[in-house]
Amino acid sequence: MSGVWRTMKGETTGPSDLELVARLRSRDRAALEALYDRYARRVYSLALSIVRDQQAAEDITQELFIHLWQFPHLYEPERGAFAPWLLRSARNRAIDILRRRSRDYQVGVRFDTMSALAQDDPDDLVLRADVAAGLRRALAELDSGLREVLELAYFSGLTQREIAERLGLPLGTVKTRVRTALRRLAEALAGDRES
Repeated sequence: MSGVWRTMKGETTGPSDLELVARLRSRDRAALEALYDRYARRVYSLALSIVRDQQAAEDITQELFIHLWQFPHLYEPERGAFAPWLLRSARNRAIDILRRRSRDYQVGVRFDTMSALAQDDPDDLVLRADVAAGLRRALAELDSGLREVLELAYFSGLTQREIAERLGLPLGTVKTRVRTALRRLAEALAGDRES
């Protein structure tokens, strides 16, 4: 009866989270399955409460566990328990999706507005073409590491955290590269305006 009581209270029986993560780091698929069985419903519920979209919540859940399989070393036991870390990761992913949706909506509204203006004003088309050409020149002058993070952020819509994961770089390095690239672009575009 005590085993049933412990399970009803939400506690787990079987290997601890730490044991499962250690096995996961040794590429034990059964450990991933056990963690999924233990936490997928909570991850999905949390994601759904944030994004309010069943498909997006399912995607977040699936992607989070795939990411855990690919990068089990990202969880550091000395920094806290596994469950809060996993749920915080799910929360961050869900918030990133909301931000991306908001950014996509805002870009769409701006694009629609600019398109409407451009149809009415030929001078505006020429000005935008000049700005676009200057931006292309400035991007071409950036070294490949700086250009890559900007392209992933602005053309692929990735967050800085997603860029760090994709490129295998520390988050701080990605943030520094984005700041440096934006500063250099601003300087190059300011130089274009002066000439």
